[in-house]
Amino acid sequence: MDGTLEKMYVAPSPHIRDKHTTQRIMADVLIALLPAAAAAVYFYGASALLLMAASVAAAVLAEYVWQKANRQRVTVSDLSAAVTGLLLAFNMPASAPVWMPVIGAVFAIIIVKQLFGGLGHNFINPALAARGALMASWPSHMTSFVMPGADAVSSATPLGMIKEGAGTFADVTARFSLTDVLTGRIPGCLGEVSAVLLLAGGIYLIARKVIQPRIPVAMLGSMIVMLWIFGGEGGLFSASAYAVLYQVACGGAVLGAVFMATDYATTPVTPVGQWIFGAGAGVLAVIIRLLGTYPEGVSYAILLMNVAAPLIEKLTRPTPFGVQKPAGKKAGGSAA
Repeated sequence: MDGTLEKMYVAPSPHIRDKHTTQRIMADVLIALLPAAAAAVYFYGASALLLMAASVAAAVLAEYVWQKANRQRVTVSDLSAAVTGLLLAFNMPASAPVWMPVIGAVFAIIIVKQLFGGLGHNFINPALAARGALMASWPSHMTSFVMPGADAVSSATPLGMIKEGAGTFADVTARFSLTDVLTGRIPGCLGEVSAVLLLAGGIYLIARKVIQPRIPVAMLGSMIVMLWIFGGEGGLFSASAYAVLYQVACGGAVLGAVFMATDYATTPVTPVGQWIFGAGAGVLAVIIRLLGTYPEGVSYAILLMNVAAPLIEKLTRPTPFGVQKPAGKKAGGSAA
């Protein structure tokens, strides 16, 4: 020792730090959404771009103003508000008036996110909650869909045609083929334009280790099984593989499974819990589609599972090493 006293720095936990910051994660999500966003602009034109820009700007501004007004640290640079705004726009039709995503974004950020403590404390997905509020308030605007193209002719979605009984399934697929559904040449919300590009974004997020494949695989897989059993016109197990794939590719199934159901704050952290969460969301989505009055059920299915997520996590939380389980507790249950 040379007689000098080395300084020791004491810092609070956690002491193991990860390179995946919130800003980096959210940036990856935005990158994953860009191909589908570009497709929406390609198919629906300037109206799609305007809706997305208004939604993102309103979400960022709402978070900034709220945090400034409450003398909190401004966190808009973490990009979480921008992700919420873009996802909200993805859940709206191209024909929606521009003021609707603004109202929805403010609702998502202030009511659903900030009033519950900010990022990581909201118990339901902010974008989906805002979509539900807009659907309840202005259902005609939220269900007014147009065909891609400059003429913007009003048209029912493929799922809407199936639900309303507008001809047989063959009639629906004759108008909108599976290729149309996969590539986005169908009427629908901005985030329904291309299942292929959404899946590509999901693969990017998995490769970047932003999300795990458990929830998307469980959700889409359970939807496939449920539609195969109950989705055919002739009864149990009468749905063909083509019909099942067609209905999974339609609507918000892929968008919900990849980008909504994987939200960190509103889903279980345990691996078993994530499988259960995804499967439950898929089952509920199909039940709502087949038995409900609304042709799409993905948003409400995920919101219902968001509410159930704390219970799922509690029941699937592993017992800490060395802790004695109370008598009667099943393996994998909480030790609390």
